[in-house]
Amino acid sequence: MSHKKQEENYLERIPVRPDGLEWSADEDGIVTLEVHNKGVMNRIAQKLLKKPKICYIHLDEIGSFVWPLMDGERTIMEIGEPVEEHFGEKAQPTYNRLAQFFHILESYGFVQWKNR
Repeated sequence: MSHKKQEENYLERIPVRPDGLEWSADEDGIVTLEVHNKGVMNRIAQKLLKKPKICYIHLDEIGSFVWPLMDGERTIMEIGEPVEEHFGEKAQPTYNRLAQFFHILESYGFVQWKNR
């Protein structure tokens, strides 16, 4: 299987925001994810190392634009269309950037995938 075919398959995936992951957007549209640090190890780290109970992750401008578009209906390819319309050259190379963005979200458990 060629790399091109794998990339096309990835772009056909449908991202979904995970249930229970709280988020908000400020007046400029910048999205902040609220990650609650739960579990025994996190409680120990909170007490001993003064780690926060909630971590706030601020998405960049393009990530903040993409986040609300993750509606469980659109593929990554379909999400890329309004991104290109809104950001133009600033988003290029759009689909490579989106693939990287979703790989990062996936590595932290900030995205789930809808089965077709």
